[in-house]
Amino acid sequence: MSDPPTIHPDAAFDPTGVEAGAFTRDIEGARLRIAGAQDEGGLQRAAAEIRSLWHRMAGQAAAEPLTRFISTLNDALTRRVIDLACAGEDMESMRWCWIALGSEGRQEQTLSSDQDNGMILAGSGGAEAMRDRMLPLALRINEALDACGFPLCTGQIMASNPQWCLDLHEWRERFASWIIEGDPLALLNATIFFDLRPLYGADDLAQALTGWLAQMAPDNPRFLFQMTTNALRRKVPLGLLRDFVVPKSGEFAGTIDLKLDAATLFIDAARIYGLACGARASNTADRLRRAGEAGRLEPQDVQAWILAFDCIQMLRLKTQQRCFERGMAMHNHVAPNELEAGERRALLDALRQARALQKHLALDYLDSRQGI
Repeated sequence: MSDPPTIHPDAAFDPTGVEAGAFTRDIEGARLRIAGAQDEGGLQRAAAEIRSLWHRMAGQAAAEPLTRFISTLNDALTRRVIDLACAGEDMESMRWCWIALGSEGRQEQTLSSDQDNGMILAGSGGAEAMRDRMLPLALRINEALDACGFPLCTGQIMASNPQWCLDLHEWRERFASWIIEGDPLALLNATIFFDLRPLYGADDLAQALTGWLAQMAPDNPRFLFQMTTNALRRKVPLGLLRDFVVPKSGEFAGTIDLKLDAATLFIDAARIYGLACGARASNTADRLRRAGEAGRLEPQDVQAWILAFDCIQMLRLKTQQRCFERGMAMHNHVAPNELEAGERRALLDALRQARALQKHLALDYLDSRQGI
């Protein structure tokens, strides 16, 4: 697993314009305030500054560098939270790594993301003893992140849950059960764990786990088949006789869920292609690029799918920002009939690219009789 790429403002903004310089200063200022935070109040103020910066940047830059910008700041804040939580603790005999999962692991957090994290442990005395020692620390970290605006995971996928605070051997056993023996439902619930990324501590523990995964996954066609079957259960919301297919009833009638019914189509497919080619990348665009470099995908297709995914992510950010400006709870739903003409066309084209990606995925990893 390589270090996260350094993203400069000129990757997102016109380097000759004022935005790049202004946001560079703001980002560096936020970094300094994160590093200087000495207590929970300081951390909360730094988190509020990151959110403010998020809202100012939303809609002004391409989604990929924008989400990486914010992920970089969120990473720095999380590390500072952990630093302060560990203050006064005797950690000499312990080696451990805090890992990010899901959208945080993929560096694709938007304006509305909860926590998904875990711990890899190493040391003497056995896994249970290490767990007993680390769980109280993990709980303090999870609660501090919650206080900083990163809600606790409703599914309890957090390091303070004993299920996700494991030693390296236990993590390998857990992944092996998903890859070798797992049923489709178990895999469906486990997908975000394949997006893991080290965030704090002994990175080599995460490196060992991702290296093992990079060897295991490509050699298990049953696993790739089941992952593909799960991915293709989610259909592209396009019809044969009309452009968009939307629900006719319910709270979000007439809308498309840009997270579940659009972005996830690319995320799931890219995860499979990344695992199939042994890539250690966790980011969706990076996984598609690695699959292209490995000769599994055509370069022009990779570029088209990355652009389509970026388009959907941008529309998600704009939708969340509009909710924020109206004082509403942020969500990912858009009504195609209420979009501007250009946004509607862009969404339609992006969903057509998602359908092309799903067809490619089915041809590669499903029996030809089970195509979509």
